[in-house]
Amino acid sequence: MTTRPEIVCICGSARFVSERRAASWEMSCRGVIVLAPSETDQAPTPEQKAVLDDLHLRKIDLADRVLVVNPGGYVGESTRREIDYAQSAGKPVTFTAPV
Repeated sequence: MTTRPEIVCICGSARFVSERRAASWEMSCRGVIVLAPSETDQAPTPEQKAVLDDLHLRKIDLADRVLVVNPGGYVGESTRREIDYAQSAGKPVTFTAPV
């Protein structure tokens, strides 16, 4: 690669972790830098969730665009907030399914 790769931030509900991982893998194999939500098998505490939510907004700041993984068109409250944030920052937002 001679040019800077595109940077994409993945957003989407935690219920779609498998789909987010698949999208990340597919884009990475095409040479895209992927920023994705932090994952764990444990439910975060309210304090941890606040930190992780803010951290994800900083990932959106670093990205060239946002990809929303939304099987069946589902977009939850947190993802809607991330979409609004990205759009207000002028980031292009695309979806894996119609909203």
